[in-house]
Amino acid sequence: MTKISFDIVGFDLDGTFVDTSGDLTDSVNHALADAGRAPLSREAVIPMIGGGARHMLAQGMAATGDHDEAALDRGYRLLLDYYENNISRHSRPFPGAMAALDALMAQGVKVAIVTNKLERLAKKLLGELGIADRFGCILGGDTLGPGMAKPNRAPIDAMIERLGGGRAAFVGDSHFDIDAARSAGVPGIAVSFGFLMQPVEELRADAVIDRYEDLLPTLERLRSWEPAATADRSAATP
Repeated sequence: MTKISFDIVGFDLDGTFVDTSGDLTDSVNHALADAGRAPLSREAVIPMIGGGARHMLAQGMAATGDHDEAALDRGYRLLLDYYENNISRHSRPFPGAMAALDALMAQGVKVAIVTNKLERLAKKLLGELGIADRFGCILGGDTLGPGMAKPNRAPIDAMIERLGGGRAAFVGDSHFDIDAARSAGVPGIAVSFGFLMQPVEELRADAVIDRYEDLLPTLERLRSWEPAATADRSAATP
């Protein structure tokens, strides 16, 4: 077994640890149908995921016509209600994700979920999948208050603090994830199979994995990683 030198490994949720694209697409389309809009394909919705449900729906509404804040407010409430009631119909951990978690925990590594999904929804999803208790902490986009979600570094800092400190790495699939990791001075690992908004190379991650079987060897290769001298060590702005 590959021995790694990290004390904490955090994971984004949607598109990184769990494939939630089917349930999120259904939820977006439920809100769009109420507004008289045509449904979007799963492939069209995937690049919209990552910045939270309201951000996702705003992009979905923009792709299907004009909208105002009142329409977005109504659609957002409908989306959340539908999603909460159907949160795990299609969602499952990505292949190899649970085995990677087992391997990390076998070495005493603490693991966490840091997502821009609302905390209660993240906990509900992971609970229904039967894996919530595997994580030392679960932080949502609203956990730390307005303006404190990724790409702000605050959730990464909070993850490290809540898990007792130590050397950390973060795994994600979007610029929200990699930018937050970079600002917090920890290595960011991108998953090429995630809900990418752009080519994975454009994320400028410290490493890229194509499958979860590559995670532990990649973490070991990052043993000597140090943050760039210019890394922003101050609190990032929203």
